Amino acid sequence: MNLNLNLPNTITLIRIAMIPLIMLVLLLPIPGKYIIAAVLFVGASATDGLDGHIARSRNLVTTLGKFLDPLADKLLILATLICLLALGKAGAVAIIIILTRELMVTGLRAIAADKGVVIAASYFGKFKTVSQIVAITYILLAAGIAALPEWIGVLLLWIAVVITILSGADYFYKGKDLFE
Repeated sequence: MNLNLNLPNTITLIRIAMIPLIMLVLLLPIPGKYIIAAVLFVGASATDGLDGHIARSRNLVTTLGKFLDPLADKLLILATLICLLALGKAGAVAIIIILTRELMVTGLRAIAADKGVVIAASYFGKFKTVSQIVAITYILLAAGIAALPEWIGVLLLWIAVVITILSGADYFYKGKDLFE
């Protein structure tokens, strides 16, 4: 079986492999853990742009990559948010909304796949991911740097939630024909 483990897909798998490390750093009593986690999170997040750029510029886009890339983003963001929830640094309602959207879009992608259609990430979906990355990064930094006001992280997370909802609505609007 050919898994298409080209360079972009390998970079995506590295992003997925970084998730347990970020979780360990956050959940263990490590001095400076929020700053360390922020650096790891930003590093993992940066691989998203890198794998996509390499895939498009070298004509290495694969069906596996179209599946793994958004999955890696969801896993990275949701795992980090759940850790922040456990640490009292992020609110449950915002996380539940984000999780719900991700599950619904994943379900839409499954319906599409059943009909032989692959739904790649949209620009709105990418903007959603960036807004979530910015919010999470700020929350991590504010938890580690006392001079940064935590309320900005709350605001950024709720902005990301609004963008997340709009992005999900966009996917369902564009995929409405799949339900006929």
